[in-house]
Amino acid sequence: MKIVVVGGTGLIGSRISARLAHERIPLTIATRGTGVNSFTGDGLAKALEGADTVIDVSNSSYTDYRGAREFFYASTLNLLSYGAAAGVRHHVALSVVGTERLARSEGGYFAAKLEQERLLRTSGRAFSIVHGTQFFEFLLSIADEATRGGVVRLARALIQPIAADDVADAVLGIALGRPTMSITEHAGADRFRLDHVVRTRLGARDDPREVVADPLATYFGTDLAEEDLLPGGDAVIMPTRFDDWLRRVA
Repeated sequence: MKIVVVGGTGLIGSRISARLAHERIPLTIATRGTGVNSFTGDGLAKALEGADTVIDVSNSSYTDYRGAREFFYASTLNLLSYGAAAGVRHHVALSVVGTERLARSEGGYFAAKLEQERLLRTSGRAFSIVHGTQFFEFLLSIADEATRGGVVRLARALIQPIAADDVADAVLGIALGRPTMSITEHAGADRFRLDHVVRTRLGARDDPREVVADPLATYFGTDLAEEDLLPGGDAVIMPTRFDDWLRRVA
């Protein structure tokens, strides 16, 4: 078995690549740094030669609909087309819990992610889509984006965040199995108010910023209903608890 990891040096991709290397499973890390560009197609044919599985954990640097859609549409279409020519038998993509709800209500980045998922579902190719909740590792970025005048203003929403290591395990577990031809949700073990978990994360770093729940605050420009970021009742609950993770990284 050979696995190609698209975005294999990022937060999730580097963890997946390390696990594959540890298990001595042949892999190719496909990034612009290794001469492979899924968006333009450069180097893709060679990277996919002899591959059984593609794991796509790449992401758009744009969060607006137009920019994100351009990236996800072109990249996914290239991976599917070049993958079919190379005989790839399983295409695995990482996406976001709540994508359909947020795309329907707000559009933007989430609408672009939903179009990526639709490309996979209608491609006629064997696929699996892994949905993850927000990562513990991203909480500081949430705080930074929501900071105005030294105050972090966050939507009144619930969140069930997950460790990046658990996301990597989830994606790899799916990739090493048979294609699901569906979406599988994964979430962390603990549910919090968004302001509480961000406040706790900042406190562990002795960050002095005040954190407040603001009914008018948005989430990266998106208005949130209380449960928009939560998984469904059949989500796979991963083992790492927030307090345990926080003790390791603080």
